[in-house]
Amino acid sequence: MADFGVIQHSIGTVEVDEKTYNVSLRLAYDGIEYIGRLWFADASTDTIGIPDHGAIPGRSVEEALEHARRFTADDLKRRCHRALAEKRRYIRLRRATEDILVNIKYMNRVGVNMRGGMLDAEGASQELDLIRRQIEEIVKTLPSHAGIEG
Repeated sequence: MADFGVIQHSIGTVEVDEKTYNVSLRLAYDGIEYIGRLWFADASTDTIGIPDHGAIPGRSVEEALEHARRFTADDLKRRCHRALAEKRRYIRLRRATEDILVNIKYMNRVGVNMRGGMLDAEGASQELDLIRRQIEEIVKTLPSHAGIEG
């Protein structure tokens, strides 16, 4: 089974409107492939950044990273402009919500694979318990994110 969890890799930096943004790729495995989104964080602050809505798929982490690293500076600028134009106010809460959804999708994939005979019941049960604990940990952080902009 592929690695699970949301992982983040640095892609580099991009200059947009006289600001420097750190660019990273956040990846999650959906049971079939890795799906990534570029995140742009103002390099002069410690904010977590804002996501671009475009998906970057790959059969492996390396393939998705390779795809993201092939973007030119102009490609990254356009994606950063798009992310800034669609900026949401409560990014931390959104990020936690996205992490919960990734876990739920993976939980469902494990259940489907177990019922389809692709995973043994004991291994799937352990994986489902791990996913449940991860979701619970994320849920515990939600009150600290609520109402906080940026």
